[in-house]
Amino acid sequence: MISRMQGLKRKMESLHDQEKKLHQQSRKRIQHLTDLYEIPSLADVKYDDWSKIRLNRLMVDYLLRCGYGESAKALAKEKDIEDLVDLDVFVQCHAVEESLRRRSTTECLAWCVEHRPMLKKIESNLEFELRLQQYIELRRNEKVIEAKQHAQKFIIPQIDIRQSDTRRAAGIMAHSPTTRAEPYRTMYSQSRWNSLADLFVKTHHELFSLPPRPLLHIALSAGLSALKTPSCHSKYASSTANASSSTTTVCPICSTELNELARNLPYAHHTKSNVENDPVVLPNGRLYGRDRLFEMSAKVGLDDGFVKDPTTSELFNYGEIRKVYIS
Repeated sequence: MISRMQGLKRKMESLHDQEKKLHQQSRKRIQHLTDLYEIPSLADVKYDDWSKIRLNRLMVDYLLRCGYGESAKALAKEKDIEDLVDLDVFVQCHAVEESLRRRSTTECLAWCVEHRPMLKKIESNLEFELRLQQYIELRRNEKVIEAKQHAQKFIIPQIDIRQSDTRRAAGIMAHSPTTRAEPYRTMYSQSRWNSLADLFVKTHHELFSLPPRPLLHIALSAGLSALKTPSCHSKYASSTANASSSTTTVCPICSTELNELARNLPYAHHTKSNVENDPVVLPNGRLYGRDRLFEMSAKVGLDDGFVKDPTTSELFNYGEIRKVYIS
């Protein structure tokens, strides 16, 4: 009795330490958001400091998702943001994922047992797929009796809720690993281990309410879309795309580093359009302010009566210009 009480005490102490750690992390994260709320303006130097912390959080999240756990830990420790990132969660996730890619179900099944109530709540089929993989491996190794016993214990009880999968599992017994018949050929395929690893990561992130994509990708996509305009990917758009262009740009989307990265992203929704004063249209359909057009043509030394399109470098007679009236 005393030994049982001592074991219970140790277990309660462990749970208490975990709870204290979670409370500490929650306080730090709430304070991090409070710091942002208390900054009066984005021009404030405090916002720059807060943004650096956020960037470090995004970098740690990205490293963890890519499997660079040690680098992520080192960065989090150096920047003192260990309570602002989910180090242990991602490290455990990566360890289980790698075990599945090494064709071992032991670690993942242990994880499923630990989180079974929550997995049942979200109606996950991860544990069933793992048991099915164990059954396939027994059949692959010609352990027919063990495979039947395994199926009776773990697969057949699921027939009411996974009828089609259970029937396919039964068909495995009638097909050898070298079969070309579908779906058994796919079920015997070694690539199924990678599918199980991907399924585990998806289930893990869903269980812990983690986004499927790295936070860095989400933030970068939002920022690029907010700045992207149709002219950013025009062949005449910028000096980076058109060497003969006489314009210069400070648009980050038009830069060599980000232009291709932003190509497939959607455009931001703009409610206002900025048009230069006294707009005129050239014969090629491009629109400019009259004063800017004449000023830039004079800078390149054109004769009187001619203007140069600063984007395409085409020359036009002054008489070909038409004034634009915006209604």
